[in-house]
Amino acid sequence: MIEIRDVTKAFGASESDRVLALDGITLDVAKGELVCLLGPSGCGKSTLLNAVAGFVVPTSGEIIADGKRVTDPGPDRGMVFQEYALFPWMTVRANVAFGLEMRGEGKAQVAQKVDALLAKLRLTDFAERFPKDLSGGMRQRVAIARVLALDSPILLMDEPFGALDALTRRNLQEELLRIWLELQKTILFVTHSIDESIYLADRIVVMTYRPGRVKAIVPVTLPRPRDVSSLPFNELKRELSAMVMEEQRRSEEDALMGG
Repeated sequence: MIEIRDVTKAFGASESDRVLALDGITLDVAKGELVCLLGPSGCGKSTLLNAVAGFVVPTSGEIIADGKRVTDPGPDRGMVFQEYALFPWMTVRANVAFGLEMRGEGKAQVAQKVDALLAKLRLTDFAERFPKDLSGGMRQRVAIARVLALDSPILLMDEPFGALDALTRRNLQEELLRIWLELQKTILFVTHSIDESIYLADRIVVMTYRPGRVKAIVPVTLPRPRDVSSLPFNELKRELSAMVMEEQRRSEEDALMGG
C-alpha cells in the first residue's frame, strides 16, 4: 500500500545551511497494516510522514501510495494532525461533512455518512457543538471522523494523541484499534511513546537521530488486546527503550555541540 524507496530529504537553500533530515529511507507498509514510526525529536518521523502525505517533496527517491507515485496530497491519503485542525466556526457535524460537501456529494448521502461516523466515534450527542466546547479527546475524535468521511484507504497520523492526558490517550488508542480492525485501513502512525507504539503497531520502525535512517524494524507479535503490564510487553519495551535512548543521547550531544 505504501512503498518508500531510498528517500532522502535535505532542507536549506545553500550548502552552508543544509540540513539532511532523511537519508536513504526504504520501507514498505502492507495493505491493512498498522506501522508506527518511533524515535526522538529530530529523527525525521514527521518529515517522512509529510512526504508520504505529499506535503514535502523528497530531495531524491520516490514514494508510491496505493500504486501511484506521490507528487502531491491526494484523496487516497487522509492526514490526522496532533493539533486537530478543525474549523472553529463549524459544528461537529459541519466539520465532519466538510470534505464530502467539497467533493460534491448530495445532501442526503452526506447526512447518512456523517450520522454513521458520528455514531461510530460516539459523537452523536455532540453533533451540534462547536470545537471550543469539546475536550481535547473529543476534538481528536472529530478530526478522525472528518478524515474517515473521505474513506481514504491510507491514514497518516502525526502524534494524534500526543497532547492528551494518559486516560484519554488510552481510550482513543482503543477507539483507533477498533476502527482499524473494522475498516481495514492502512495506517502509518508517528509517535514518541514506546508504550503507544507497542500497544498499537504490527511493526515498529525505529529511526535514528538526524539524519533520519531506519535503525531497526521490530515486529510486534503480541496478541490484541495487549496487556501493558505483561512480561512480553515489557521485554519488548526494554529492547526498544535501549535503541531509542541511544538516539536520544546522540541528539543531546548534538545540542551541546550546537548542532
